Amino acid sequence: MAAYILRRLLLIIPTLFGIMVLNFVIVQAAPGGPVERVLAQLQGHDIGATARISGDASGETQSSSTNPASSPGGNTGSSKYRGAQGLDPDLVADLERQFGFDKPASERFWLMIRNYARFDFGDSFFRDRSVIDLVLDKMPVSISLGLWTTLLVYLISIPLGIRKAVSDGSHFDIWTSAAIIIGYAIPGFMFAVLLVVLFAGGSFLDWFPLRGLVSDDWDSLSWPMRIVDYFWHIALPILALVISSFAGLTMLTKNSFMDEIGKQYVLTARAKGLSENRVLYGHVFRNAMLIVVAGFPSAFVGILFGSSLLIEVIFSLDGLGLLGFEAAINRDYPVMFGTLYFFTLLGLLMNLVGDLMYVVIDPRIDFDSRR
Repeated sequence: MAAYILRRLLLIIPTLFGIMVLNFVIVQAAPGGPVERVLAQLQGHDIGATARISGDASGETQSSSTNPASSPGGNTGSSKYRGAQGLDPDLVADLERQFGFDKPASERFWLMIRNYARFDFGDSFFRDRSVIDLVLDKMPVSISLGLWTTLLVYLISIPLGIRKAVSDGSHFDIWTSAAIIIGYAIPGFMFAVLLVVLFAGGSFLDWFPLRGLVSDDWDSLSWPMRIVDYFWHIALPILALVISSFAGLTMLTKNSFMDEIGKQYVLTARAKGLSENRVLYGHVFRNAMLIVVAGFPSAFVGILFGSSLLIEVIFSLDGLGLLGFEAAINRDYPVMFGTLYFFTLLGLLMNLVGDLMYVVIDPRIDFDSRR
């Protein structure tokens, strides 16, 4: 097992490197960038970037933006940046140096990888904070959504899937299948909008808050009231995520159990006179739940970083999904690549944890014996 773990850890390095290379090339080929964002602001054509120039460059930008066309040596020719016509070339060069674009793309990439290997993700271009601080600041929202959603999805889907497998073809199986079809067909953000309309001050009831993870006076509350306030705020977002996520796991559980129930060892156990519960939970459960339980780490990562963006927007929750979206819109490359590196590494490690859980659940599995 130690040799297998070592091989998987070593495989993470080229996998992570390849992902970073691919995304870096795509971003370089995409139109726009932080320099173009600032130039658009200077020309009065900003379309939503949150750019804020700091340090000495900020002073230069402010003074030059007052009348860019009249700057000494104003650039009236062509430029590789759209929006740079009429601006002082020295100003454009200062912006390039500030954002690191005075270096070739290959040099910037290797410098980024060297820093990321030391978990030095740098500072945001437009937020005047380090990437680490931004991630830590947004992490509680995303962890709350991901952790509680994953736990509830498993607590609902596993018993429901087992019941559907045992009573396959019954009325219970049919009407729960209808609920599962709805869960498949309607995306989570549509459920979120419906919950807002019904219960969060929309057209009907106003029972739940629509902003933030906790109330503004949370620090002044007692600990029992803090817990109540916390769950009061996350109830609707988690409900929307659970409704849109339970269907797949329920069907996976049902199909796993049905596949195991039809095997010879189950028929033998029944022939020996064992009770149905003993057969189901003493023999079938471990084999059927192998793929379901082992997928918990990957499911958590998927819900944590892949499913909550629109939920965060709808319920005004400032989490990692919203942070990544704003970074992409504003071309905040340190936040984009820093979070990509960290979360890709976390995802690869969680995949390894998922494989190891196979061994924990069923010790008969031995990865070292594979050829």
